[in-house]
Amino acid sequence: MEDIVREDEATVRSRALDLEGEHVADLVERLNQHEAEANPALLAGVSDERLIEVLDQPEFEASVELMSSLPADRAVRVLAGMSADRATDLLAEIDEPTRSQLIARLDPETRNAVARLAAYPEGSAGSIMTTEVVSVPANWTVGQTLQHIRVVEKSRETIYTICVLDPVTHALVQTVTLRRLIAADLNAPVLSAARHRRPITVTPRTDREEVARLFSKYDQIAVPVVDERFHVVGIVTVDDIIDTIFEESTEDVQKFGGMEALDQPYMDIGFLKMMHKRAGWLCALFIGEMLTATAMQHFEHELERAIVLTLFIPLIMSSGGNSGSQATSLIIRALALGEVKLRDWWRVALRELPSGLTLGAILGTLGVIRISAWQMLGLYDYGEHWMLIAATVGTGLLGIVTFGSMAGSMLPFIMQRLGFDPASASAPFVATLVDVTGLVIYFSVAMVILSGTLL
Repeated sequence: MEDIVREDEATVRSRALDLEGEHVADLVERLNQHEAEANPALLAGVSDERLIEVLDQPEFEASVELMSSLPADRAVRVLAGMSADRATDLLAEIDEPTRSQLIARLDPETRNAVARLAAYPEGSAGSIMTTEVVSVPANWTVGQTLQHIRVVEKSRETIYTICVLDPVTHALVQTVTLRRLIAADLNAPVLSAARHRRPITVTPRTDREEVARLFSKYDQIAVPVVDERFHVVGIVTVDDIIDTIFEESTEDVQKFGGMEALDQPYMDIGFLKMMHKRAGWLCALFIGEMLTATAMQHFEHELERAIVLTLFIPLIMSSGGNSGSQATSLIIRALALGEVKLRDWWRVALRELPSGLTLGAILGTLGVIRISAWQMLGLYDYGEHWMLIAATVGTGLLGIVTFGSMAGSMLPFIMQRLGFDPASASAPFVATLVDVTGLVIYFSVAMVILSGTLL
């Protein structure tokens, strides 16, 4: 029996040594391939430092299960060693009363940091920042600053951006990069290594998409988060922004498909929750499409007299929906990147109106050519008024595609003005709106052109 125990201990030690030497990203990827219940056994014997590295990775899918399996003392040690922002996110996912018990046993500094971060609204700079900032007074030298970095390096998420503070008010004066510090004279003031311009900062309530735009615009690796007195309350690092970009892109793609954004990986979300996320929008779109039947009922008399018009209904509806989807996708992305603002709606309308007319004219011409070719080649007989039918389809396409482009480009602005995510003006929603309106336009055009002949 003792031989078996010794053999198991040797296996655990061997596995731990193997996991200690693997890159943490590769390790997380391998752990995600196993069932969540297997991870505690796989990670048995690894050091606290290695466990902290794994749990600090947002990509690790079984962090809650792993944390719940740890003895309370070790769980507290690991939470204290994690970056404050990641520890806050992890604690938010742990059920009560375990969460409160863990928070109560944290050291005061970590507990206060977690409480402060948890108070910021989701999607804000405060919710993704870390409070572990390297900061020094402005009256220090470069040498003193570098020595301080050596002392605190292990307890800070990033050391590449150093906040220089007023020695009296503790307000942010400037930021200095580690690269410029290394190249500077050790006896020179720390501010001599700074670029003499106003530092790039954000407030705790700045939207994380706006923070991402600042990172992209100014090529930052970290941005301080300051309060109204310009005191540094945290820092947002580039790895947090990369995670934000992936999350926002995923949400937008899912909303484009006409559903609520998923807050869990696809394979982990439960059946009932998946139905909740998908059914609401699907029912709303279905009810919207019912208006299509209402529109057709309104023109029932015209359909009876000119049944040939029904042949082109799918063509009309799809063309308007496609043009609307194109426009809404372009504008939603432009809004996300900051290329256009809410006040630019009229400029967008002025661009989309000629675009819609041109695209409608192109598709209308193709529709006329198609009807004419089929009639003259004897592939289908549209009757003696086929030229009027061709004109109806061509003119209808011109109006419908123009309307689709205008509606698709304006809906994101309307959604944003009402306080909703512009991505909610998804392609299916635009297509539904244009389908209904397209039928009204098509039959209205037919009544004008075909009046006195087929109608």
